[in-house]
Amino acid sequence: MSISFNKQETLPNFSLDEKDINIPDKIGPYTIKSIFTKGGMSILYLGISEDSLKPLIIKVLPPKFSKNKEMVDRFLKESKIISLSNHPNIIKLYGQGTWENGLYIAMEFIQGISLRQFIQQRSFSTKKALEIILQVAYALAHLHSHKIIHRDLKPENILITESGDIKVIDFGISHILKEKIKKENSSFIGTPVYMSPEQKKNPENVSFSSDIFSLGVITYELVLGRLSHGAIQLSLLPEELKKILEKALNLSLNERYFSIVDFITDIARYIKYCSEQPKKYMDEVVKTLDSFQDNLLPKEIPFWPQIEIGLSKEKGYLSGIYIDFFKIPQNKYIILISEPLENTLEALNQSSILKGMIKATIYNIIYSNQEDIHLTSLLSFLNDSILQEIKQRFSISMLMLIPEKAKFVFASSKSNILTYINNSKKITYFLTPNPLLGEDSNSIFVETASCWHLNDKLILTSSNLLSTEKKKKEFIEKISSLLIYPTKTIPEKIIKDNFFEKEKSKSRAIISLEKI
Repeated sequence: MSISFNKQETLPNFSLDEKDINIPDKIGPYTIKSIFTKGGMSILYLGISEDSLKPLIIKVLPPKFSKNKEMVDRFLKESKIISLSNHPNIIKLYGQGTWENGLYIAMEFIQGISLRQFIQQRSFSTKKALEIILQVAYALAHLHSHKIIHRDLKPENILITESGDIKVIDFGISHILKEKIKKENSSFIGTPVYMSPEQKKNPENVSFSSDIFSLGVITYELVLGRLSHGAIQLSLLPEELKKILEKALNLSLNERYFSIVDFITDIARYIKYCSEQPKKYMDEVVKTLDSFQDNLLPKEIPFWPQIEIGLSKEKGYLSGIYIDFFKIPQNKYIILISEPLENTLEALNQSSILKGMIKATIYNIIYSNQEDIHLTSLLSFLNDSILQEIKQRFSISMLMLIPEKAKFVFASSKSNILTYINNSKKITYFLTPNPLLGEDSNSIFVETASCWHLNDKLILTSSNLLSTEKKKKEFIEKISSLLIYPTKTIPEKIIKDNFFEKEKSKSRAIISLEKI
């Protein structure tokens, strides 16, 4: 069975060896069929109730922990908390007691997968994602009404059944508000990615707002359809939803939701807004995505002596295309166009991270006043950084202009091409068969260089616009007719005249340069 039942360890200092596990015939009144899974301090068996013949999960505390008062207290507390809860979105308790090898808890068997698996394998519409979050919030509302704080809410501890129902599980470190938290337990409590700042600082200071913070992180992940790994960028969300999560994830307790009921009210209102005003909602989503893409594109064309620049661009849906211009030491200039291989919301976010990497790298060159600069070194460094941080592949074209030496240097990945037109109108292509950035840690990059004299033109295009010989031939025929126009206007005319076939998901960018 492909079922996940909280496989992430919450109590890392305790472990079970395979030799500790055996399959008894019976535990209490339940017939044991198989091992379901094992956790840090417990074993879960799949059993059958003799009365109802219903499958159950039997959780046991192994004999090796039976004399550990902390482990026993924690185990008994979990059964007490589940017994206090009676809600359709919370796992049910069917029995508890002792057997010949220690303590057991008999719980509802849930046919489904964890929300973590679901986030990794599928994606929801925003409305469906928020409806799931509401079910989790209802479970929290029930717990909080009984003064119970879950303290370890995370996608692993939320199961989604085949019918789409939600079940919150694993109350191993939950806390009843009127009871005092033992200080010796503090080193074990919580999962860092989903923990509120106050819980990280001091596990004794948890409140209902701590659970709401955890639910805010889960909401972000479910809406975007990816795990955050602690990196949350609310700018990826529609404006009204962003406001809700800004409040849920506020670092200050005074500014965060105090009651889960208020969170439920705002989420329900937003779902209604999505349903009643779909056009306005979609306009808001498109506006948000456009704003995020706009941040990857230059606000204006720079003024560089000796160089005339033209730029025209068309944005595609979630393309993540990034264009930038840099002036570096020794009167050199760098121009680049990069694009993620995939057209997804995740790729759009990753392009933003790449932009930060590139800017940091080039600003370091500027401030250190480096003289000997190689595009291959830049690409190698970026390749290593992408493999470590982003896990995405990018095509890139990088052009370095050195007007004082009448020279340019070019490096690109795959079939990205630079078109060179000398002052006698002869057209030449430059191509460097480099791998994609983020493809292989052992990648070796090469660059090419050529002369760049007065009135020579360069045309840099986004990914694969000239990827075939047929496209190159057509481009030569069409570009020749545009050379009578000023360099600044050539990119706009190329796009306006539909030189290249337009793919809805792809952006198109053309940069023209002339030495003057």
